[in-house]
Amino acid sequence: MRILALDIGTVRVGVAVCDPAERVASPVCVLPSEEVRTGAKSFRRLLEDWEPELLLCGLPYTMAGEEGPQAQFIRDFAAQVSRHSGLPVKFTDERLSSSQAKRSLREKGMSEKEMRGKIDMIAASLFLQAWLDTRQTSREG
Repeated sequence: MRILALDIGTVRVGVAVCDPAERVASPVCVLPSEEVRTGAKSFRRLLEDWEPELLLCGLPYTMAGEEGPQAQFIRDFAAQVSRHSGLPVKFTDERLSSSQAKRSLREKGMSEKEMRGKIDMIAASLFLQAWLDTRQTSREG
């Protein structure tokens, strides 16, 4: 099954996708939040191109394991995207995915300016990959 991961922010949404075998997550792009939330043409084209069967949205948890202050915004946003797309939504812990993405891009020698926008899609691919790995492990075990 192909899964589309969304790293939802108030300004941008990072998008990542996995292969149909659910083994590898790859960053795809970053779109303006409003275009994703309202089901604009740019987001519809993404859905047509990738044909996902599930949306996986990152939820911000605190280090104590509780939902962070942005969680309700993300749940509401995801519900709107689900309505527009007709796709089911699942949520996963996105804790530290943005900082991991930043570190990875910094290691590649990118400046803060060059990183802007890329962080969100890398973060989406990181939490999608972690989610896929967890599912794979539970299937094997």
